[in-house]
This record gives sequence, C-alpha cells and structure tokens, in this order.
Amino acid sequence: MATTHNIDSLLEYSSSLHHHLCPRQVLGVRTGLLAARLLDLPLPQEDKRVFAFVETDGCYTDGVSVATGCWLGRRTLRLFDWGKVAATLADTVTGRAFRIAPAPGAREASRRHAPDEKGKWRAQLKAYRTMPDDDLLVWEPVTLTVDLKEIVSRPGLRVKCTRCGEEVMNARQVEREGIMLCARCAGVSDYYVPLFGDVEVLAAAADRVEDMP
Repeated sequence: MATTHNIDSLLEYSSSLHHHLCPRQVLGVRTGLLAARLLDLPLPQEDKRVFAFVETDGCYTDGVSVATGCWLGRRTLRLFDWGKVAATLADTVTGRAFRIAPAPGAREASRRHAPDEKGKWRAQLKAYRTMPDDDLLVWEPVTLTVDLKEIVSRPGLRVKCTRCGEEVMNARQVEREGIMLCARCAGVSDYYVPLFGDVEVLAAAADRVEDMP
C-alpha cells in the first residue's frame, strides 16, 4: 500500500523542520515509505495505530516521523539511543513489526546511482531519493520484547509522588508498600542530581527554618 504523500512533499516537510535537507532525512523518509509497504498501512497515519522505535535522534528520526506520523509528542514514538540509523515500526493492532536500517553498502551504491554529483554527501542526497529499496535498506520482521499496551498505558492518569510531591502521568508511578513514588524517588531512574542537595534534605532544612523563633 502506498503512502498517502509522495516523497517530494515528505522531504519538503522534513527539510522545513531543519531549514535544510540532508541524506539522513531522506533515509528516514524512505524508512517510513518502506514501513507503509511492509505493514500494508497508509502512512503517514492520522490515528495512532503504528508505533515507532528509533535508535538515534536527529535528522533521521524527523524523517521517520514525517513519513509515518509517529511523533514523540503524540506518544507514538520512543527513542532507544543506540547511535544507530535504524527504526522498528510496529502495528499495534496485529503486532507485526519490522526493523529497517540502511544497507551496509548504501553509501558506496549512491555513487553509482548519482555519478554526476560531486562529493559523497551530494551523491547520497540525490541517490537516496530514488535508489531501489534493496540497494538502500535492509529489513527484517521482529518480535518486540516490550509491551506496547504498557507503553501506551492510561493517558490522563495522574498520581502525585509521595516523596517529592511532583505529578506523575501515564501510569509511570512506582508503588512501594502501598506508597506511590515517581521513578526517580523509587530509584528506578535518575539522570540528574539536585545541585543543592537531595529533596528530603532540603525539606528538612526548610522545616528547621520554619521552627526557628
């Protein structure tokens, strides 16, 4: 099934997000076009049936989003930051999923498909638009090890963390002995530390100040 937009309009949209067009954006768009064919679904989607897992951020991921309609802001995309130009597209209804990545020899093949272009970058930018899928991409059916229903969870659900008091959405809270905690307070995830100390230490200090005469 063909995508509902042609490659030129998709690349125009992608380039408008970056104020330029680069080969990785083209790879991302071509990934989405191939996903539409493999999943036999019209893309970019207007609903939330297709879910994307991308393995890098940047231009490639925007190309994937433009071509599939899977966006972080729509909760239909997740990043596994492996530093790889690759994506897995999953049909949330059937469970079918395909991982798509550039073919190992795609860069070299681009010179053959755009022999008149000067420089590797320009050859890739031009050739990636028209190269056959078999020359540009590799793909395989995969089985997800993550639960899509758990990822989507319950939109609109809000729980307040007992420890820090911050709101936790989309069933991302952690329950410990009947107490609701955010991932950081539960020790599940911690990508930062407070500049001026721990939350509990600051709260205790504030209480001492209030008790002073």
